[in-house]
Amino acid sequence: MTLLARLASDVQLMFRRPPRQQYAALCYRVKKKTGELEVLLMTSRDTGRWVIPKGWPMNRKCAYEVAAQEALEEAGVRGTVETETLGHYTYPKVLRDGMKVICKVQVYALEVTGAAKNFKEKGERTVEWVSCDEAVKRVQEAELRNLFLAFKRRMAEKLSSGIPKQIPAE
Repeated sequence: MTLLARLASDVQLMFRRPPRQQYAALCYRVKKKTGELEVLLMTSRDTGRWVIPKGWPMNRKCAYEVAAQEALEEAGVRGTVETETLGHYTYPKVLRDGMKVICKVQVYALEVTGAAKNFKEKGERTVEWVSCDEAVKRVQEAELRNLFLAFKRRMAEKLSSGIPKQIPAE
């Protein structure tokens, strides 16, 4: 590598920012009648692409609390949020000032137990309940698609092991 190429590489590294941290909720429900797993997707306000509720860190709230708060504000859903992360994904975001940054999003599962009639971003997004397979088709970020697939496997195991065994009649 030439000295000029090495200097250029070093300068790039000096100005590279670490990813910006965000927190998200993978909102889900299991239909009572069919036992079918559904996840919540919504459109982003700026580009209209399919995303999950997410946002920036908040003062005096831990990561999973932020995820639950964003689910309520952006999609109008509330429920029980897990305290352990499912994983993370990254995506490029254009800030209001036009600067492009990479965001690292920690994702927390949130089992939806209720919905609000009115919420902060009502009417600003389309919200839909879909299967994990449909979510994989709609979202652009490969790492988020992988999280949906891993979540589907985890829930299939959880749901199949949670079925009570038949007790034989005597």
